[in-house]
Amino acid sequence: MDGIAGVDQTRLDKCNRLRQEGIDPYPARVTRTHTAAQAIAALAEFEKAGKGDAPVVAVVGRLLTERAMGGATFAHIADGSGRIQIYLRRDSIGVEAYEAFRHNLDVGDFLAVTGRLFRTRTGEPTVEVASFSLIAKSLSPLPDKFHGLTDVEARYRQRYLDLIVNQDVRELFIQRARIVSAVREYLDSNGFLEVETPILQPIYGGAAARPFITHHNQLDQDLYLRISFELYLKRLIVGGYERVYELGRDFRNEGVSHKHNPEFTQVEFYEAYADYRDIMRRAEEMIAFVAQRVLGSLRLVYGGQEIDLTPPWRRRDLLQAIREESGIDITALPDTESLHRAIIAIGGRPEPKPTRGKLIDYLIGTYVEPKLIQPTFLVDYPIDISPLAKRKPGSTDVVERFEGFVAGMELCNAFTELNDPMDQMDRFLAQGRDFEAGDEEAQRMDEDFLRALSYGMPPTGGFGMGIDRLTMLLTDRPSIREVILFPHLRSRE
Repeated sequence: MDGIAGVDQTRLDKCNRLRQEGIDPYPARVTRTHTAAQAIAALAEFEKAGKGDAPVVAVVGRLLTERAMGGATFAHIADGSGRIQIYLRRDSIGVEAYEAFRHNLDVGDFLAVTGRLFRTRTGEPTVEVASFSLIAKSLSPLPDKFHGLTDVEARYRQRYLDLIVNQDVRELFIQRARIVSAVREYLDSNGFLEVETPILQPIYGGAAARPFITHHNQLDQDLYLRISFELYLKRLIVGGYERVYELGRDFRNEGVSHKHNPEFTQVEFYEAYADYRDIMRRAEEMIAFVAQRVLGSLRLVYGGQEIDLTPPWRRRDLLQAIREESGIDITALPDTESLHRAIIAIGGRPEPKPTRGKLIDYLIGTYVEPKLIQPTFLVDYPIDISPLAKRKPGSTDVVERFEGFVAGMELCNAFTELNDPMDQMDRFLAQGRDFEAGDEEAQRMDEDFLRALSYGMPPTGGFGMGIDRLTMLLTDRPSIREVILFPHLRSRE
């Protein structure tokens, strides 16, 4: 056992002694008739009936507490449904079995217990143990019950331990599962078809992000982990589906922050014969539906601030918002150099050698986004940062795009999809020039996607939302790492 961190030698000695005695500390099977919650309910039903013998149950779970009082011991075991008290009497189960419980078992071990239910004088449902068995020996002690697992990095690195000792963390991920189910329920009930598209892609696209690169040995071909589902889902609109969505993982080779993880969960949907105004209404309706399903309310508290998700959400013109919050009119600064100078003049610190699109993103993230506490859609974006969106009628440099913000955090992104193949080709070429100029997040030319568009794509609205950020919002968590079971962390040296 050398080399397994955290193993306690005393526990290991007990485990070895059991093996020598012919007892398997890790048996393959166990009998269970009731979960802890079902056993408690069965006792209540028996008491309500008021006749017959109390139920005999076989329950299983992890030993959490142990309190010995001479020839009797009270303990608690917990399974996935909750915890239940067990009671052992030496006179009832025999000296040998009682001593085996006291000396061979430790807090953290998994037990199987059989016995009759009763209620103690304090009113606690309890199993009077007739027999028990060890079903999995814990070789490492759990954290101190009074201090728990409080080191944040340790919680993320050892999420299994975090789940054992922190009930609220277990509840959080149950809530996350409900959020995902509610998103699916809304889309399925509104005629959307769930599909799966490639994770390994020969050309990445659909977002401004750097990809992860891998290599297929047999084909001798570099492939990319997808950064978005967009271009494949729009191929399906071309193919004749009118409403499609995908809910899954995307991968972006970018920095880690309280709002960013290199691997994250996203939902994207595309709706034929809809524009960004239709998608705005659908987005606020869907998020409100999810909140009602999961929280039972459209009001919530995030970071101490009360949020009301009730539609309709506020609509705010993006260019006007930038002017109001930063004092910069980007329409009067059409080139990168003049916009860069203006940002520096107000004390901004954008990255060196940015593109104009990066500078606009900087203004949004630094000066506008933090002010958007109540649900707000920023609408009508510059074409510089929207290479896949359709131009606003009558404009050459503004597109029909919106982003949704809640609690100072971007939640979703959507637009009326560009369906003109010649315009799309020109946008890809412009993005290619940005890439050559050093923008590693610029979109790449995707000739097959252009070929698909050339067959005709109807007017379409598209939408993308991070499930992790939605979970942060609905569970009042300040960091994306809190809502991802196994977040990416820097390797320990």
